[in-house]
Amino acid sequence: MTEDPYRRVAGIYDRLFEPMNKGLRLLGFRMYLPPRGGSVLDVGCGTGVHLEMYRKFKCNLTGIDTSASMLERARTRLGPDADLRLANGTQMPFEDGHFDLVLCMLALHEMDDEVRIGVMGEIRRVLKPEGRALLIDFHAGRPGPLRGWLSKLLILLSEVAAGRRHFSCYRHFMSIGGLPSLITRGHFEIERSRVVGEGTLALYLVRAT
Repeated sequence: MTEDPYRRVAGIYDRLFEPMNKGLRLLGFRMYLPPRGGSVLDVGCGTGVHLEMYRKFKCNLTGIDTSASMLERARTRLGPDADLRLANGTQMPFEDGHFDLVLCMLALHEMDDEVRIGVMGEIRRVLKPEGRALLIDFHAGRPGPLRGWLSKLLILLSEVAAGRRHFSCYRHFMSIGGLPSLITRGHFEIERSRVVGEGTLALYLVRAT
């Protein structure tokens, strides 16, 4: 693993981003609920707050992340209720057709394009034939009126602040059309979708073609 970029912010990450992220997770949760007791994988699970939503439905919870400091927070939050692993999304340590639902929220835009495609391939591999993936990320379309443009400006500034490489990946992600392009290239089809945040964020529920 490379140096942990979240080491300094893991302790305050939820306080910084939870106000925005909570609403997105709730929208995604309402789009698709796996069977009670089903298996859920969060790719880029961070502090485990997304997986926590599925705990009350007795789902089998699994998360992977490349940040040891974020996983430490997730283990504190979820305890023995989740299998949390330091792992790369392009080489997931799971058997084929294992999960009912795979989550990936605000992670794909951070990756190089070849890594994104690798992650999409792994998501497809580990999903059960009838499984679903819920993808949430920035929307590449034109934002809404003034509030949409202001939101997009704030997103842009936050991506610039994250560093040159991060910003380069974000720019490429937006230039290819965001999630719809990755969904098509990854051999998935869209079952449900929703654009929110005045046109700055999008949720896609997909299944393998």
